[in-house]
Amino acid sequence: MAYPSLEELVENFSLFDDWEDRYKYLIDLGKSLPVMAEGLKTDQNLVKGCTSRVWFVAQEKEGGKYHFIADSDAHIVKGLIAILLGAYEGKTREEIANVDIEDAFSQMGLDQHLSPNRRNGFFAMVERVRGGSCF
Repeated sequence: MAYPSLEELVENFSLFDDWEDRYKYLIDLGKSLPVMAEGLKTDQNLVKGCTSRVWFVAQEKEGGKYHFIADSDAHIVKGLIAILLGAYEGKTREEIANVDIEDAFSQMGLDQHLSPNRRNGFFAMVERVRGGSCF
């Protein structure tokens, strides 16, 4: 599945005038996630530091590029996962390390409109990817 790139996501979020519309867009992004097999929803794949339950798995593909499979039990968090997949899907570890996800998060207005728990959970997922614990 092709996810919108981080640049496209930043642009799409800028099209909305109020947070309610951005919130709906975030939920719609989450609805686009493919279904994660129940067998992958293990404690090993569970992201620590998220209030909601989040499972995150990486698979190395040809050329050292990564494919991610992730899911959550919360709609907003699924949208945040979709943002991460747009940022990291199909990239190498080096490319992943060079993504300025913090800047994009801020440009989308998520730093101002998400609860501290959601922000912390988002960056727990980022650290799981960057730190390689989902590889």
